[in-house]
Order: sequence, then C-alpha cells, then structure tokens
Amino acid sequence: MSFTAGETILNYIQGEWTASSTGELDPSINPAQPTQVVGWVQRSSLQDLDAAVTSAKAAQRAWRKLSAPARGEYLYKVADLLEQRLDDIAETMTREMGKTFPEAKGETARGAAILRYYAGEGMRKVGDVIPSTDSEALMFTTRVPLGVVGVITPWNFPVAIPIWKMAPALIYGNAVVLKPAGEAAVTAAKVIACFHDAKIPAGVVSMVTGQGSVIGQGIIDHPGINGITFTGSNTVGKTIAKGAIARGAKYQLEMGGKNPVIVADDADLEQAVEATISGGLRSTGQKCTATSRVVVQSGIYDAFKQRLLERVQMLKVGDGMEAGTWMGPCASENQLQTVLSYISRGLEEGASLLHGGGKPAGLENGFYVEPTLFDNVRPHMTIAKEEIFGPVLALMKVDTLEEALALANDSEFGLSASIFTKNIGSMLAFVNEMEAGLVRINAESAGVELQAPFGGMKQSSSHSREQGQAAIEFFTSIKTVFIKS
Repeated sequence: MSFTAGETILNYIQGEWTASSTGELDPSINPAQPTQVVGWVQRSSLQDLDAAVTSAKAAQRAWRKLSAPARGEYLYKVADLLEQRLDDIAETMTREMGKTFPEAKGETARGAAILRYYAGEGMRKVGDVIPSTDSEALMFTTRVPLGVVGVITPWNFPVAIPIWKMAPALIYGNAVVLKPAGEAAVTAAKVIACFHDAKIPAGVVSMVTGQGSVIGQGIIDHPGINGITFTGSNTVGKTIAKGAIARGAKYQLEMGGKNPVIVADDADLEQAVEATISGGLRSTGQKCTATSRVVVQSGIYDAFKQRLLERVQMLKVGDGMEAGTWMGPCASENQLQTVLSYISRGLEEGASLLHGGGKPAGLENGFYVEPTLFDNVRPHMTIAKEEIFGPVLALMKVDTLEEALALANDSEFGLSASIFTKNIGSMLAFVNEMEAGLVRINAESAGVELQAPFGGMKQSSSHSREQGQAAIEFFTSIKTVFIKS
C-alpha cells in the first residue's frame, strides 16, 4: 500500500483499507506550511470502531494459538519493511507534525529496533515452576493474552509510541485496534501498511481514525476491548481510568511530566548546557520527558545561564525538511497557542524573559515559536508547575543540593529527571530521593533505551511500565496451573 500527498487515509479493518461510514474528513496539515494538506483523515463513527473490534476479536482466537516465535516472525518482517521505507515514513512524519527530518529518521529506525526486540521476546520464558506441597503434583505459571487491546496514541512520536505498544501486545498473543492522533494519522497509516504488507493475519491489527470524543471514548466503552494502553494528557488519562474501571477492563496510562534537571556546583558546565538544550528544546519541547525546570546551584548559576543563553541564540528554527534546521514548528496551531499562552502567563507572574517568547522573524506563516528561556522563576509560578509541551525552559536558583532535590520533587508529576554532578554522594542522593520513574545522571532527561522499563510516578502514570521485558506485565495475565497425577 502506498500513499500520495493529499490523499484520504482509510481505516484498516479485517486486513483491508476501508472507508468510514460517515464520509466526513479532517485535514492533516503541515505545521511548517499550514496551507499544505499532507492527507485527509476520516472522522469515523462507532459503527466503524465496532467493525474493527469484532474483526479483532475473531482474529485473536487464531493468533493466540500461533507459537510466540511464529508471531515473532511477522514482527521481523514488519521491521524489515519499516526500515526499507524509513526515509519516506520519516519525511511524512516531518511534514505532518514538524520534527526535523534527522529526528524523524531516528525515530523510525527506533521503531524497527523495537519490533525486532519484541520479535525476540517470543523466544523467552513466560512462567515458572513452583514447588507444590503435594509430591505427586506439578504446579507452574504461564501467561495468557488479554484479548483485544485498544491502543490510543499521541502525535509527538507517531512511529515509536504506537510500535512500542503494539509490538508487545502482538507478541504476547493479543489483537490490537489503534486509534492514532489525527495530527499524525498519515504517518500511522504508513506504519500500518508495513503490517499489511508483512501479511499479518487479517483482523490482528486494525486502525480507526477519528475524534477522541467518539473513537477514543468508544474504545473506553466497548465491551469487546479487554485492555487499553494510552499515552497523552492527564485529563484524558483519568477519563480512560474511570471508564475502564467501570467495566473491568485493564488500563495503562503514560501521561504528563514537568521534568527537572539539577545542575550542581561541580557539574561539567558544557555537558550540562548541551544536555539541557537537547533535553528541553529538541522536538520543539514536545516530549513527555522533555526538560522543563532547570534547577541550578548558585555557585555555577551565572556561568551556566550565560552559556545556555549563548547556545540557545545559535539554534536555527525552521522547516524540519530544510538542511541545518535544529528545531521545527509546534505540531499544530492549537499547540502553538498553548505555548504562547504559557509564555504570557510567565511574564504576567513576574518571571524574567531571557530569550525568545514569540514567533521567529520570517516564519510568521508556520506554527513556529522561538526557543524561550525564563529567569527568576519561582516555584508557585504556572510555568514552574504545569506541563507546557513546548520549547520553554524555566531557570531556578538554589544554594544547596538538598534544596535542589526538594524543589525538583515539588511537582504533581514524576516522569523523568536528571542531575549533573561529579560527586558520587550527590549522585546517590539523587537516585534515592528523586521521585521519578526515570532518573539519569550526567545525561539529558529525555529518552530511554527500548530494552528498559519506562513509566512515571505520581500523576505521570498509572504506575505500570512500558517497554523492555516489563511490558509483559500489562499485556498478559498470569495463569497458575496445578496438575495432579
């Protein structure tokens, strides 16, 4: 299946590309050039979703009976196809949601690596033998799939996030119904096309596009969906949790972050500056693990601030498809307005604007915002508390490491955090006391390796973990078996 620019993206149900029952369409536009339509996305109905779930439920019965290594062979094929189409998928991603082409290529390559990792998981154990008090009995555990899993994904990682949810779901014997974000649905369709061309059995993988209030809510409510995995906002996540609990479905939520980086007095200044910029501003700050609060000890504060300002002033903002562009636009006009509103709030509440704060000169037509630095940020300020999801860094000065840790933990979120220090005692204090699911030392806050568990604490997560071998905990249930001779 190939797609041409501006065409309508169909649903994928029962192994076929299918028009929705409504005939209604929404444009997916290029945030760098808003007059350019990347593709038309179907505004599907509950009837379309029900067709996908019915198909998935029927297909899952045969899929789970395949051996896990046999299921893995399909994932290997999908990985090969994704890799072969890497440039095309990455270019679509850049044109659809704005991240730079090199970043999009890296994400697509990561998607292939995730597929291969979980293909290999098909050869690993899924249970343990447990001693029984009955000498004539055998007792052991195995794992069984949930059934049909609803996958609801955001626009910021339109290849990696769907794949790191779908791949483990599939290898453990589930069927999946994907609802991608409308702003990245063309990219998602190109990923699904790789599953189609790998000849995965019809119904095992489905995709239905549409509004969250219809298709997203439909996934929450549908009795044929046994588990829901979601990445997105806290507001939507809590709605999913309530709906899933009401009907007894399993749910997994990865939500917001307000991620701090602590820069200690003994930090490598250059290393800390570069990692703060990369962690906070790459992908236009549109990562749940992006650095947002920069907590710096007073002894290095002025030097760090000056060097950070000098480096930020050098960053090139522009179309992600243009060579040399370091930071692209916000993914949508709504996201741009959200970021600008937070910048205005920061100024109103008394923070000092060091750099940025508006639209870059010459780029008024796209959804661009300058990389923005605030100084004199206080803990009570909105920009120190709420997730902005944009290229905004809030500098905060402290005197001691104890004060830095208290300030870093002063958040309803607990996704990721990092520290820059050469002191082993400071490192250990950070590891032990930081209330975050991902802590990194002398490295940026953004990013986690695919073979490692990923997830947050407090309001950042439902306290489950994605990726690595930890994924088996959500996508399966343990079954205890007792055999008497």
